[in-house]
Amino acid sequence: MTMTQVTPERARPEPIKAVPVRHPGRWAAVAVLAVLAAMFVHVLLTNDAFQWSFMVDNMFRPPVIQGLVQGTILMTVTAMTLGVILGVIVAVMRLSTNPILRVVAWLFTWFFRAVPRLVLLAVFGNLGILWSRIEFGVPFDTQIGKLFGIDNLELRAFGFTSRDLLTGFMAGLLGLALSEAAYMAEIVRAGIQSVDEGQGEAATALGMSRGQTLRRVVLPQAMRVIIPPTGNETIAMLKDTSLLMAVPYSIELFFQLDAIGNRTFLPFPMYVAACLWYLLLTSVLLVGQYFLERHFSRGYGQSQRARMRLRNITAETGGRMGEA
Repeated sequence: MTMTQVTPERARPEPIKAVPVRHPGRWAAVAVLAVLAAMFVHVLLTNDAFQWSFMVDNMFRPPVIQGLVQGTILMTVTAMTLGVILGVIVAVMRLSTNPILRVVAWLFTWFFRAVPRLVLLAVFGNLGILWSRIEFGVPFDTQIGKLFGIDNLELRAFGFTSRDLLTGFMAGLLGLALSEAAYMAEIVRAGIQSVDEGQGEAATALGMSRGQTLRRVVLPQAMRVIIPPTGNETIAMLKDTSLLMAVPYSIELFFQLDAIGNRTFLPFPMYVAACLWYLLLTSVLLVGQYFLERHFSRGYGQSQRARMRLRNITAETGGRMGEA
């Protein structure tokens, strides 16, 4: 006869009385911020220096809209496009095994990162001082003519003045695009170096050339690292278009708003209008940057970990159902 041992039932533990952690400092900070926000709104609504009606009447005038489209938006898109293309080329040169290409790329990034953009725009706006006229043909044609006893020999096919080539838009575009290319070269180089070397080795083992490996394997993976700083550079480029007055280039948003303020002796409302325009444009760029980052971050971070957990749960559930 076997004796069965009866185990006593364990006592049920009492429920935990959780007391929420209080944060008095947070509420004090909220109160201070609320007071400051109320003071700021009061200043906006009661201070006559803002001249809201005058601002609204002038910030949508045709010259301002033309400066917004042709000077700010078009210059930002064109300068960033050229800067990204040239930056990728310079980054590949920096990573090349050719020492001459590496030195040239380093000198390019060193110079255009060292000189402020305002100074670059002023220099490119005055390049006509170096060459008043640019001509193409046989060099030293006058000296060659003297050797053969021919005076005033001209063997030049065509030419043009530097003002015809270096317009205000072109001078500003060169200054901004070359400066941006130096920064984009470092961003792209950091993105390429963030990709594991085994990816390139595997592509080479599959028979891909260096260009195909860079275009099809390395750059798509590097975009996750490249996109966030590139978005910041685009926003900075949008704001730096206000420096085009150093060229000078008059078809630009801030130049037109500043001209209205100086002409009417009410500069402050036009400065506020410029802030509102730049806030609007920057907000649009931030939305686009958010969706680009989400697109190129697929498969990384929390979303990838969540998919891995879901895959493990599904596998475990399927295994249990098979055992049953």
